[in-house]
Amino acid sequence: MKRILILCTGNSCRSQMAEGILKSFDNRLEVFSAGTHPAPAVHPLAIKVMHEIGIDISANKTKNVASFLPRQFDYVVTVCDSARESCPVFSGTVRHRIHYSFEDPAEARGTEEILLNEFRRVRDGIKVKFEELYTAIKTEMPISD
Repeated sequence: MKRILILCTGNSCRSQMAEGILKSFDNRLEVFSAGTHPAPAVHPLAIKVMHEIGIDISANKTKNVASFLPRQFDYVVTVCDSARESCPVFSGTVRHRIHYSFEDPAEARGTEEILLNEFRRVRDGIKVKFEELYTAIKTEMPISD
């Protein structure tokens, strides 16, 4: 089983969507998300656009990366430039560090439809990148029937 931590700044949108997407690919993966400066809650539009693709993140809570520092991870994936720049040092082992840069959909402005489209665009970009990551992880992971 692979252990993966996904980091962003607020842990309210990008990392939460990435966590939900990656978990949906394979229940053998142990996936967590956290933020360097966590928001109070998961963004409601992140929950809504994930629901549109059949993934429920409504029960997710935002978490601070500090609680994960002593743990070991196969992959630590940053999904925003700020988290990459301020990524703390893990006392546990981290086998692979990966960075994907996604714009923060929570910073978009406009009508609800404009906001939803921005959240969908970011969600879809995350899905593509994490499908690629999952394919790479699968090649290292024994597949059981």
